[in-house]
Amino acid sequence: MSVDMSKSDEVEPPEVDEKTLRRAVGASMIGNATEWYDYGVYAYLTAEITHNFFPNAGNAATLLVYAVSFILRPLGGIVWGPIGDRLGRNKVMAMTIILMSVGTALVGLIPNYQSIGIWAPIFLVLLRIVQGFSTGGEYGGAATFMAEYSPDKKRGFWGSFLECGTLLGFSGGLAVVLILRASLSDDAMMSWGWRIPFLIGLPLGLVGLYLRSRMEDTPVFRELQDNDEAEEAATGALKSLFRDYWQPILRLFLMVVALNIANYTLLTYMPTYMTSALGISATKSDIVLLIGQLIMVALIWIAGSTSDRVGRKPMWWFSLTAMFVLAVPCFWLMGQGLGWAIVGFTVLGLVYLPQLGTISATFPAMFPAHVRYAGMAISYNISTAAFGGTASLVNDWMVGWGGRYMPAYYMMLAMVIGMIGLVKVPETAGESIRGRGIPGTDDEEEQQPRDKSGIHNVSGIRDVSKEFGVRRRPRGQ
Repeated sequence: MSVDMSKSDEVEPPEVDEKTLRRAVGASMIGNATEWYDYGVYAYLTAEITHNFFPNAGNAATLLVYAVSFILRPLGGIVWGPIGDRLGRNKVMAMTIILMSVGTALVGLIPNYQSIGIWAPIFLVLLRIVQGFSTGGEYGGAATFMAEYSPDKKRGFWGSFLECGTLLGFSGGLAVVLILRASLSDDAMMSWGWRIPFLIGLPLGLVGLYLRSRMEDTPVFRELQDNDEAEEAATGALKSLFRDYWQPILRLFLMVVALNIANYTLLTYMPTYMTSALGISATKSDIVLLIGQLIMVALIWIAGSTSDRVGRKPMWWFSLTAMFVLAVPCFWLMGQGLGWAIVGFTVLGLVYLPQLGTISATFPAMFPAHVRYAGMAISYNISTAAFGGTASLVNDWMVGWGGRYMPAYYMMLAMVIGMIGLVKVPETAGESIRGRGIPGTDDEEEQQPRDKSGIHNVSGIRDVSKEFGVRRRPRGQ
């Protein structure tokens, strides 16, 4: 008996209409922009924060608190990730954006050291910890949300807009700081002007909350629920994750080392580096970063779209190799004057885009759907806490110890670590990320959702291919 299964062997759910997809993009972007707006503003206001909270300790104390805020990110991932795999991505993302935006605004309301003494830095540390805990669930959720809403063959393109939110958050924070510095005297900026950027974080978060409250959860998660494949308890996802998926956790950890050392060196430490190591004024260093970041915003979609055609791994190999080769020459250029600083920073930013622009297409696809939020959040945030949050502090110390090229050498080492993690990562461009199998691997087909009779099931449609001995055509082909 012969059965033609060429087209009908598997029923794909209908693609999300473009209007809904654009709303999902907006909901993800605004939360990501709020997160990185806060981190960017804190980094760009290092001098003002030091003056108001650590007048006797210097920039090192301010950068240390910046690093401390990352300590709770892994805990946030451990808490929020499994809950997101149990209750849904959208519910957790609504909670995290509330915590982030309120925490950002409250930083702008803390009395300074001259007013309340040691309590000023204590309150600052506590709020930064709240920020770390909330962002531990925000980023993994936003990336997962975006990946699961995107069509398989355009996941790179649509996912790149999540990182457009990252750059817009940094750029928006930088633009606000730059405008205030141009409008206010140094004394006014030091005494009260620095508070304004933090207070802006609250309306940003409210906009994001509104957009997210109007969205359904992702089609992938709803399919898990329909097939009774979602985790029944938050701890179930956690146990399954560490028992069965330690390899993708490790690979993602190593790739995030490269991603975040580059990210935090270029987008948060650079203003401090340019003023302290290169002697460029704060205003001019802000201009360098703003120009470079806006160029990155304009071009990031190209990185995502290209990855849909050539694959995620070739994009990552190119970026890791190019940053390794160009790090020292670009740092040399940045020391040759304002114009060359713009060129050096922008070149590094552009070769970094193939990593940044493919995060939400690459990382969530390394895990099956039922542990995706937890896997992404935990692995990403542990690596970020260890190497992202400390990047500014480590770079600042290394510059004092070994000279102005040390951040370039640190970045080169990070790229090598990323290469090690990338070697065994499966290619997932065009692959479905539905079900309980790891996309792009041999066991993807074997671990698809099953109905209660044990028959493989997709979207509730009975799969008769197993009964007739017909092997299904792999997804994405």
